[in-house]
Amino acid sequence: MKRVGFVLLVMVLYSCANDDGEYVLIPTTLDQELLATLDIASDGQGTSFFILPNETDLASIPQDPLNPLTPEKVALGKLLVHETATGGAPKVEANKFEYACASCHPVASGFYAGVRQGISEGGMGFGLAGEARVLNTVTPLDSVDILPIKVPTLLNVAYQDIMLWNGALGGTGTNAPFAAASADEIPENLLGLEGLEVQGMAGQDVHRLKIDEEFAETYGYKSMFDAAFPDIAEEERYSRFTGALAIAAFNRTVLANQAPWQDWLKGDFDAMTEEEKRGAVLFFEKGKCVNCHTGPSLKSNEFHALGMGDLTGNGAVILDQENFDENVVKGRGGFTGRAEDNYKFKVPNLYNLADNPFYGHGGTFTSIRQVIEYINRGQKENPLVPDSQLAREFGGLGLTEREIDQLTAFITNALRDPNLQRYEPDSVLSNNCIPNNDAQSKIDLDCE
Repeated sequence: MKRVGFVLLVMVLYSCANDDGEYVLIPTTLDQELLATLDIASDGQGTSFFILPNETDLASIPQDPLNPLTPEKVALGKLLVHETATGGAPKVEANKFEYACASCHPVASGFYAGVRQGISEGGMGFGLAGEARVLNTVTPLDSVDILPIKVPTLLNVAYQDIMLWNGALGGTGTNAPFAAASADEIPENLLGLEGLEVQGMAGQDVHRLKIDEEFAETYGYKSMFDAAFPDIAEEERYSRFTGALAIAAFNRTVLANQAPWQDWLKGDFDAMTEEEKRGAVLFFEKGKCVNCHTGPSLKSNEFHALGMGDLTGNGAVILDQENFDENVVKGRGGFTGRAEDNYKFKVPNLYNLADNPFYGHGGTFTSIRQVIEYINRGQKENPLVPDSQLAREFGGLGLTEREIDQLTAFITNALRDPNLQRYEPDSVLSNNCIPNNDAQSKIDLDCE
């Protein structure tokens, strides 16, 4: 009886009945403080400003007007992203059909690469979450597709109109002033499409994928292309272009909407711990994180310099040093050609960082706390970055060790969607192993 009385007392103190007679949680003083902070940070829009839509609510997901979302496109794109039979244009024939988009964007590591340097063709192995992918020494090094910068996640990319750390992909919005000048290297930027759609095309070329009528016919995808693109002439329906649109459509639905932070925003005030709530207040106030990380995705289309190191040293492989210096080291400036953009990189996603062991565009940090300490301290890692380029939020935050712990807890736990597996298909039409199909990955993934 005493136990029942205590539970009833707790319910009275922390919940009340709504019009349907259901008990709803009452915000605590700390919850109310956070709600007030969000009201200010959103210019009065409150929690709704930060809520991600459900992945099936296609009408509420940001999309390219030239590529409206449909369930059929999304279904096709989901398979294409994971289909290793798309790996049909390797430099080394023995690597054919061993890799896919998901080789560098596996669900198991939060759609980041599980290693510091993503490897598509010429990689082998997977481990438990992509952490065991290494170079296949049988493939000549100059034929390996290894990325010269840390792989960004696919999570919440619907909320950006450009892609890549330097924002080079995309011909509208943010990139509208630069589309014509970039046409020689990125002709797709002249098609009037946003970054995700451009990436869907350019990525097939760069990462040696092959999506065409032969692919669709061989692996039984023609009916899915027919359903996804009924308004496109049949002779043009099974192509690099339509494949790109489908891939982009699926990628727009990859949303971390089941993270505890999202549940809290929707009224479940028990979804976060007190430590995480205090970290959230710091995120939107003293930590100044919201100055760059805002909206439903807690990111933006802006570029900032934090003086972080590039992907060099520590065993990193850089195959094209000239273009690495120009297009990677200089960040946004390597694309725009403007000195004021040098060393600035696109504001990254913060969701599911805990699923990935490397941070910063060069992967030079190995914990979330390290990154927060670095920004709080304000001592640049890369001496090439002029102080005049550094973001005003870099350094001088005055966060205490306790506050760093709280902010770390919020980003690590409250921003982690624990159910990303819903975005990986059980199988693909080729029945190949996913996300990799090389011999070692088959063993690691128990595909044999």
